[in-house]
Amino acid sequence: MKVAGFGFRKGARIESLVAALDAAGGAEGVTRIATEAGKAETEIFRALAARLGLPVEPVTQEALGWATVETQSEKSRAMYRTGSLSEAAALIAAGPGARLLAPRAISADSMATCAIAEAET
Repeated sequence: MKVAGFGFRKGARIESLVAALDAAGGAEGVTRIATEAGKAETEIFRALAARLGLPVEPVTQEALGWATVETQSEKSRAMYRTGSLSEAAALIAAGPGARLLAPRAISADSMATCAIAEAET
């Protein structure tokens, strides 16, 4: 099972999220998308889910802090208790034993990040 985790700035467009996903390796094999619970309720994230035909997995801020991530952003740590929202969301949503396929990827406009985690089903 593969889960794509996202982080994105206020004002990001759906093209930013799609570009981040493409940069992270694309949607092939991804079974759901994940982000912080508040962001999961935003119009843009719901639109991405609809466009991809994938369910949304909201992740609590508390759970985000449990993931061991590769990227270390102080801004992300201050806001979400993790060095990378996209990496942590992907890992937590993929479940125990999940691993990142690569560090987060950033959209060309720097408005969104995406990381894909994989776990045995």
